[in-house]
Amino acid sequence: MYKNSWVHYLTKILVDIIFFGGILICLALPYIVNILEKYYGYNSLRLFAFDIVLTPAGLLAIYFIWQLKMIFKTLIGGNPFVPENVTCLRKMSVTCFLIAIVFFVRGVFYFTFELAAIVLVFVVGGLFCLTLKDIFKQSVSFKEENDLTV
Repeated sequence: MYKNSWVHYLTKILVDIIFFGGILICLALPYIVNILEKYYGYNSLRLFAFDIVLTPAGLLAIYFIWQLKMIFKTLIGGNPFVPENVTCLRKMSVTCFLIAIVFFVRGVFYFTFELAAIVLVFVVGGLFCLTLKDIFKQSVSFKEENDLTV
């Protein structure tokens, strides 16, 4: 029998904090943009660009963390190699690619090297999730085959 480690619980708590913090930040984004306008003197067009990029990226990030929470639920339950986790990893990879597309489109209009790094990180994250999805898919297949032979 597999025993959960304190690291699993600590990581789950951190993921929960990030999830709820992300929701709060997305809800506060209009107020944050007003603060930027007031204190830093950004013009309305630049603030509109912030809203156009940060709102969808934030919502996609929240969805990504939600899928991660679903995976942690099965991990702490003691059975991580289930078809639902394969689906979650596929959705996480699509989410990473969508975030990369959002920032890439922003980069077409206003390029910075930091933006290029963000796009690269999310593309690599999407590829990592796809690879992990295939590993989990094969593990689920082996597990189901093993369960049938015993």
